[in-house]
Amino acid sequence: MKKAMLGTLVCFHAHPDDETIATGGVIAREAAAGRRVVLVVATGGELGEVDDGFLEPGETLAERRAAEVARAAEILGISSVQFLGYRDSGMAGLPENDEPGSFWTADVNEASERLAAILRAENAEVLTIYDDNGGYGHPDHIQVHRVGVQAAALAGTPRVYETTMNADAISQMMRANWEAFKSAGIDMPGGVEDPDDIKIGVPESQITTSVDVSDFVDRKRAALVEHASQVGESSFFLAMPVEMFREAFGTEWFIRRGAAPGLKETSLFD
Repeated sequence: MKKAMLGTLVCFHAHPDDETIATGGVIAREAAAGRRVVLVVATGGELGEVDDGFLEPGETLAERRAAEVARAAEILGISSVQFLGYRDSGMAGLPENDEPGSFWTADVNEASERLAAILRAENAEVLTIYDDNGGYGHPDHIQVHRVGVQAAALAGTPRVYETTMNADAISQMMRANWEAFKSAGIDMPGGVEDPDDIKIGVPESQITTSVDVSDFVDRKRAALVEHASQVGESSFFLAMPVEMFREAFGTEWFIRRGAAPGLKETSLFD
């Protein structure tokens, strides 16, 4: 007999690998609980950096990243992966931001209706997007926020969560482990040289929802390994010892849109 689903979670992300980095633990947790999880990716991640010779002759980065996200999705328990069909806009300030077809230049009304159609078809109970700065200011992440908010309103999706990072916890962790990271030759996020220069997420006071994903953090790491074109062995995520990874990524943080003042919760569904 087919297992009955207990609700549907739609996770909307900008590029392949974002789903694992930001929400891999929650995805695995909800899938294991019997919920249907649908991943919607805005772009193909065409502008990601990749080492010379990494791709096969004639293979595009978008093709490789689509294959990577399919393997990661299987590990995490994602039921369906769908692409909205926009091009990667690149990092903030690059000329590619404004190229026709980029997600950053997309008509928000049109893109919102594309996502809303998926939300309606899936009868989504919960949608995850990014906070209004996209976590760290990436144009495509900011656009995910804008499109996601409007799409949820169009589709009547009852719960919307903005995935973010706990800036206070991240800062504390980075300061405590900075010298160990540097001594181990671990590449710092964005190439920063000082832990105080890491600007990501929001203060803890703005976070409504902290989800313990420690039981699924090894699955999250295994899914990250599948995104080898972007997350190499020397990356910040994979170069740290496994125990440190478990500690650093055992919680995922969210802001529930429309939450009552002072709300503190530990699940996207309960």
